[in-house]
Amino acid sequence: MTGISVSSARGRLCDPVDISDHRNNTAISAATETRAGAFNVWRNSFAAEYLPAGQSLVHVDGVPFEFPPVCDGPDNVRCAGQFIRVPVGRYDWIHVLAASERRCEDTVELNFADSSVDAESLRISDFWAAPAWFGEVRAFESLVMHYPHHVQRGIPAVMWAQRVPVTRRADLTGILLPRNVAVHVFAVTLQRTEL
Repeated sequence: MTGISVSSARGRLCDPVDISDHRNNTAISAATETRAGAFNVWRNSFAAEYLPAGQSLVHVDGVPFEFPPVCDGPDNVRCAGQFIRVPVGRYDWIHVLAASERRCEDTVELNFADSSVDAESLRISDFWAAPAWFGEVRAFESLVMHYPHHVQRGIPAVMWAQRVPVTRRADLTGILLPRNVAVHVFAVTLQRTEL
């Protein structure tokens, strides 16, 4: 686990968003229950023993995230055009804990109270251990990969901390995720604008 800190000035401006109603995929499994995972078509998954406790508050690069449940049902949003309502307010950044089945670039649509919509890029590097292609922070790393019938040593899996800018100076009301099942979002945190 790299890039983790307990608090920061930035963290005081951040509000984790509840995405529990949108979780539709299980990407974390226990070594005793590797069949539970289904991150990709081969049903790979992150090893739970290398990740934080389920539903704990974690800090990555000074940003707090609500870590999803672990080994207790769906733990991520596999992007299929879900609309996430957010507390109405002015924000500078949308922070995500995410992973991708391969390196992906897609678009999220930011919806505002004045009915405007901005398209912003969501760029997530591959979960197969590789350098951060888009400059993300390596949030968590599972040092083994789970397959449905075994634990594969020597193949790490990476979860990334990435951010999306909110450039419009208007109240954000929601985020429309892309229709791209290769992108998996584990947590979302909004960073408020400093007044």
